Amino acid sequence: MLLKGLSAFPITPSDAEGRVDVAAVRKLASRLSAAEVDSIGLLGSTGTYAYLTRSERRRALEAALDEVGGQVPVLVGVGALRTDEAVRLAQDAKAAGAAAGLLAPVSYTPLTENEVFEHFATVARESGLSLCIYDNPSTTHFRFSPALIGRLSRLPEIIAVKSPAPEPQAIPRHLAELRSVVPDGFSLGYSVDWNSVEALIAGGHAWYSVLAGLFPRISMALVQAVQNGDAAEARRLNERLDPLWSLFREFSSLRVIYASADLLGICRAEPPRPILPLAGDARQRVADVFKALGLTD
Repeated sequence: MLLKGLSAFPITPSDAEGRVDVAAVRKLASRLSAAEVDSIGLLGSTGTYAYLTRSERRRALEAALDEVGGQVPVLVGVGALRTDEAVRLAQDAKAAGAAAGLLAPVSYTPLTENEVFEHFATVARESGLSLCIYDNPSTTHFRFSPALIGRLSRLPEIIAVKSPAPEPQAIPRHLAELRSVVPDGFSLGYSVDWNSVEALIAGGHAWYSVLAGLFPRISMALVQAVQNGDAAEARRLNERLDPLWSLFREFSSLRVIYASADLLGICRAEPPRPILPLAGDARQRVADVFKALGLTD
């Protein structure tokens, strides 16, 4: 199974004109490789793929792949409004050497299930790139039904799904519904950091983590505790991060992670406009939480 364990999703630092800071991308990728994450999720929502041109996405991917040198699989966001553009992005990813693409049904007009199926089938067929279904209804306003995931999972190029983790009490049912419709070996992974540890404990295959994109070591400790059968330790570590999860929920994980990267001097970057960086009291609260938690890596 290609997508399992911890998949770390870094930001994509760029300037005000949307030109990617290649040196910063390489630095972030190097940190993740050194922490031995299971995969890197480049150009996800945290990586602001929707704000970057095709050429800048390619520059970011090439920089990350060159930095990790095949030591860690890289999956890359290939979502776009038009199917033909998503095909070209997926073809770029395959040519560059990405392990898989992360495809969201980006749209302005709400899509039907048949439209989403044809979109995914076309991108898979015409690119030949392995794909992970990116279920992110908070941004796409489309939610994948288990039936649609099951239908897509029969396409040979589609190997995984990244679902938003529901509240803990709903996770076992969600996993059971998906297991009943996908083939063996199909990866069932979760995002929404504060609920994802419970999803791993319940048997989810992968954690697609915003936190891990900047703080891979504490994230790896969480995953390894689950893999070692120590659910109590995993929950303890997760509860320790409650102040950070509260900030994620209040300000969005994207804004908090950008502020964190700047505050810790890891890279100097602001989110793409019109998203404004955290300032004043909000920024100070982020700084206070990191100091209290002792997060530096």
